[in-house]
Amino acid sequence: MEQWVQSCRRELLDRCLLWNERHLRHALREYEQFYNRHRAHQALAQATPLRPAPDPITDPERIGDLNIHRRDRLGGVLTCCLNPL
Repeated sequence: MEQWVQSCRRELLDRCLLWNERHLRHALREYEQFYNRHRAHQALAQATPLRPAPDPITDPERIGDLNIHRRDRLGGVLTCCLNPL
C-alpha cells in the first residue's frame, strides 16, 4: 500500500490542482484505473495487475503494423497507450 500511495502522490497529486473533495475522488478513481489497467509495473515484468504482459513481437513485419493509440486521462496528467491488435 505504501508503494501505491507514493506512486499516486508522485504521478498524480503532485501534478494536479484539486478543487474540492469531489474532484479529488474523481482523480483518485481515474488513477486507480490507470494504475491497475494501463501502467506498466517493473515487479510484474512490465505487465499491469489486471492484465498480463503481451507476448513480445519479434516478427519485423508485425512491428511495422503496430497501431498505437494514446489516450489522455485527467487532462493529460495520465497517459495510456493502447495497442489493439
